[in-house]
Amino acid sequence: IERIRDEARRLARLAPAAKAGTSDAQAAALAYPDRIGLRRKGEEARYVLSGGKGAFVAEGDALARARLLVATDLDGDPREARIRQGIAIAEPELREMFASAIGWQDVCEWSRREGRVIARRQERLGALVLAERNWPDAPPDAVARAALDGMRQIGLTLGEPARRFRARVEFLRREGAALPDFTDAALLARAEDWLLPHLAGKRTEADLRALDLTEPLRGALTWEEMQTVDRLAPGKFDTPLGRSVPIDYEGEHPSIALRLQELFGVTAHPAVGPRRHPLRITLLSPAGRPVQVTMDLPGFWATSYADVRKDMRGQYPKHPWPEDPAAALPTLRAKPRGT
Repeated sequence: IERIRDEARRLARLAPAAKAGTSDAQAAALAYPDRIGLRRKGEEARYVLSGGKGAFVAEGDALARARLLVATDLDGDPREARIRQGIAIAEPELREMFASAIGWQDVCEWSRREGRVIARRQERLGALVLAERNWPDAPPDAVARAALDGMRQIGLTLGEPARRFRARVEFLRREGAALPDFTDAALLARAEDWLLPHLAGKRTEADLRALDLTEPLRGALTWEEMQTVDRLAPGKFDTPLGRSVPIDYEGEHPSIALRLQELFGVTAHPAVGPRRHPLRITLLSPAGRPVQVTMDLPGFWATSYADVRKDMRGQYPKHPWPEDPAAALPTLRAKPRGT
């Protein structure tokens, strides 16, 4: 808008000599260079002013039919002022008076209304867009930065893998590990560092929501920090039979669920984190139904297991249910026939 004011001051100095050829609308534009209004697309009687503010004309006012106007009297509302008095101005008149202040600008930005990156070349007078056309060859970096702004507006959409990874980091932070803040607000605040490189070619809200953020989130950590996460908060628990069971860190306690018989012979309760937080284990029947939840496996073997064994022997007689599970071999198989 400073360019418009400079041009208005320059023209004002010349005004006495050109007074006979200056229209009332042009004179008003010189007097109020930040109040030149352009009607918003599809919104009759609502205008954007060259100074960047919004304004409107009362319903039924003949001035509402003008595409361009100069607001000579406003009610002062800082959000959207009412135009109490104004005058229509033709575009040629405006261009004649402010030729040196009108110029083309390249704009690449996120459109919340359209849900996509908009790349356009705009002919502008301050905040007014007098003309525009598509900018098909916008630089990839500009498109990616506009998409990043879109991600900030939409918010992070984490699929299950990314959500599980973030939960591992947040668990370790609660346990006292020196790791970066992985809350949405903190991640978005530094998204230019970890997310921007992954936004190449992303132009729509659908593109952003479909993006798997697991690897970008891993890239938000240093190599040393990633080693800490993998060592102290592993994504999976390796069972005595060599199976890998996902560890869920999203609840109050890191947890796993697996067949009770697969833990036969385990005498120390599995734990994670720098403080060795015990896993919350949901023990399952051979049919995959929960039969017990424990955070103390040796204690379970010594106490509640005897009652569980009675029930399981009745329901699943073809499966082994040893009297001393701590000394038995883990298994997922039924007993051999004849035993």
